[in-house]
Amino acid sequence: MLSDSFDRDDIVSSMFQEGDVQENILRPKMLHDFQGQERIKTNLEVFIKAAKERKEALDHVFLIGPPGLGKTTLASIVSNEMGSEIRMTSAPALDKPKDLAGILTNITENSVFFIDEIHRLKPALEEMLYIAMEDFEIDWVIGQGPSARTMRIPIPHFTLIGATTKAGMVSSPLQTRFGITFRLEFYSEKELSDIISRSAGIINVKIEDEAVRMLAKCSRGTPRIANRLLRRFRDFAEVKGEGVITPKIVNESISSLGIDLNGLEDQDRNILRTIIDFYGGGPVGAETLSISVGEAIESLEDFYEPYLIQKGYLKRTPRGRMVTGRAYVLLGMEDKMPKNIDSDAQGLLFE
Repeated sequence: MLSDSFDRDDIVSSMFQEGDVQENILRPKMLHDFQGQERIKTNLEVFIKAAKERKEALDHVFLIGPPGLGKTTLASIVSNEMGSEIRMTSAPALDKPKDLAGILTNITENSVFFIDEIHRLKPALEEMLYIAMEDFEIDWVIGQGPSARTMRIPIPHFTLIGATTKAGMVSSPLQTRFGITFRLEFYSEKELSDIISRSAGIINVKIEDEAVRMLAKCSRGTPRIANRLLRRFRDFAEVKGEGVITPKIVNESISSLGIDLNGLEDQDRNILRTIIDFYGGGPVGAETLSISVGEAIESLEDFYEPYLIQKGYLKRTPRGRMVTGRAYVLLGMEDKMPKNIDSDAQGLLFE
């Protein structure tokens, strides 16, 4: 069959392929277990229930947000709630049209097809996906030269879930074909505290309430980071404590890991310090800054900048990146602060 020659295990999987085993254990399986993103959960519950009552595939879903906020987890939850199969891949793994054709001809009726980093999908694959999303068919060219002809192959109705950290890089024709669009936001400390408490119960580690609150504060509003730090703090608690994560253990752990209670890492502070020392506080372009701090521009824009901007230490301007007065205070560099910058320092540290 056409599909048999296309399907490859290294391109698509029905299992999670990112993170370690414990991270997958901590992922919620159903909507009621998913903490935070309440508006998304409420709307998604309605859409899923309506699709199940009509016995149809859920409309295509577009998930936007920084890394670690739960886009992959939500895709798996949709599959579980719909009681359907899920096939998972990432756009960089799809190299040729036959890769995508192999997946689409092998999926089952009303199943979920998840593409991570969909902004990196090649134009030729996008065009094939347009028809698949709208008409549930794919065009395939048979033969070569003057004798070549196009055959339209029907495929099962499915739900495409596309995830991206860079919505602006997804072409407009592709974006408009998603019937449901959700933008995931950073989590509040209360939501992260709930996630940490749940995860602690799953991996069977004891953690004091104050330690939960401290851990939530230094998790950068991101569940993936919260769970990662929880596992590392558990290690410190077992080796240097009595197996219980206490506020003292948290303080010792973040000191060893180079993290502060605002969630800033050494590289965060290095970025701010570089802008102040080398570029007078800015503005400085992203490419220049990435070279100066030795960080890939993708990591700078996707991981470091969003949190620094959210916390008020950095701002983007048409001319480039600039630090704010809060950054000078954080680094103890008030003597270099221009007089026209409002430090906004009240309650800055560990607020």
